[in-house]
Amino acid sequence: MNDEEKLSNPKKTIEIIQKYQFSFQKKFGQNFLIDSHVIHKMIDAAQITDQDFVLEIGPGIGTLTQYLAESAREVMAVEIDRALLPILSETLSSYSNVTVVNADILKLDIAAAARGKNNGQKIRVAANLPYYITTPVIMSLLEKHLPIRSITVMVQKEVAMRMQAGPGTRDYGALSLAVQYYAKPSIAANVPPNCFIPRPNVGSAVIHLECLDKPPVEVKDEQMLFRVIRASFNHRRKTMINALRESPDLNMTRQQAADALERTGLPENVRGEQLSLEQFARVADALADPRL
Repeated sequence: MNDEEKLSNPKKTIEIIQKYQFSFQKKFGQNFLIDSHVIHKMIDAAQITDQDFVLEIGPGIGTLTQYLAESAREVMAVEIDRALLPILSETLSSYSNVTVVNADILKLDIAAAARGKNNGQKIRVAANLPYYITTPVIMSLLEKHLPIRSITVMVQKEVAMRMQAGPGTRDYGALSLAVQYYAKPSIAANVPPNCFIPRPNVGSAVIHLECLDKPPVEVKDEQMLFRVIRASFNHRRKTMINALRESPDLNMTRQQAADALERTGLPENVRGEQLSLEQFARVADALADPRL
């Protein structure tokens, strides 16, 4: 099927929406892609081959799914909106390697799907994610240590910038550190609002997360690391000492916070936005040390 016949052609998308009298659900954050150039960039960034099993989150009417099916060995498309199921039955009828699952991705047993569909081997994830659920979905995929090789998703441009930001920059924060602990992020394309129906109010970006076999830093207590990170960015203009002391998750004195910074060679007036992931790991290790 060439691009003109696919749903990336705006005429085809409008035809199928009108045929089924589909109503966009604001609660599901539905914005359908209508630009084949963007989709080709997504496919290229995802590095999908005919050996790959791909999990697609939120296929919508099947626009990206059609391209994934032509590139991958098999695609499982997980869609939460039951109203889209009959549409997907039509738009994906030409592809025998696609399975549509009506489920909430946050409740789906992805590890079981990988075992059943891909012999437990690592899978690839692709999605045009609803903006309201972007961070919960991505962090759920990363934190559960699932057998995932890469995640390539369309997200709000601002969120993509935050994921790949480094220390000292405006976009750097807890999300930057969390993503970079589990994956190597890279923005593959910036996408303007006119590439969607309906048009969102903000720009978008395709970001590729290459999942790491092991984190780039060693830390004694992973939970402590993320408690320290969250505390540091809850009030990003506060010094680390005050941020740590005031965090209900850490329950420590000012002196304990000061001692931890001193042992890691950091000044008392340092702020979290200045620290690298490695420095955060050292602070977390100092706090996890029973001598404190």
